Amino acid sequence: MAALPVPEHPPVRSGRLDARDVEEAFTQVSAATPEGWRVELIEGEIHVTPPANGEHEEYVSEASDQITLRRRERSVRSYTGIGLNVPGASQTGHVIPDLVVAPKGTFDNKEEWHDASAVLMVVEVTSDSTAGNDRVKKIRGYARAGIPVYLLIDREAGQATVCSEPEGDDYAKKSSYRLGLTVALPAPLGFDLETAEF
Repeated sequence: MAALPVPEHPPVRSGRLDARDVEEAFTQVSAATPEGWRVELIEGEIHVTPPANGEHEEYVSEASDQITLRRRERSVRSYTGIGLNVPGASQTGHVIPDLVVAPKGTFDNKEEWHDASAVLMVVEVTSDSTAGNDRVKKIRGYARAGIPVYLLIDREAGQATVCSEPEGDDYAKKSSYRLGLTVALPAPLGFDLETAEF
């Protein structure tokens, strides 16, 4: 593992960091992080994640392929490596889902962090280092951002959970399926995902 230079500590005002200080620290950590590592700002905390293992990427690839094959709307695309602004998860929030499903052209700009309003679904595949965020904090962030569907593929628990109908800090509907079963994706997707292929 590469050693990361420690950014200068931002000034503390009234015993707490303000949003600008957190953003500045996030920018410094992002710039110092080796290529392939993921840096996210989740509920005011900076999270640095090493590159995913092969099994993780097989799950992401399978989900992406099935979405491409089964999508009802031909203009829908699957994206990896897309940074999303998730306002409301904290004063500042930047996440990089494993997979983002959105209409073609949604991210056709030079921005690193994108508005999430056009996103139809995000997919997260758990790893030892990300499972806690994927199961709790990201559900809150994606719901607050109004993302219609969040698919959590939890390798450790052996299940897939579909979260839909965002309401405030959570999703009104959550359906869990044992991996190996068919997972029904609600509108705006409206097709089945075969998790036996994972």
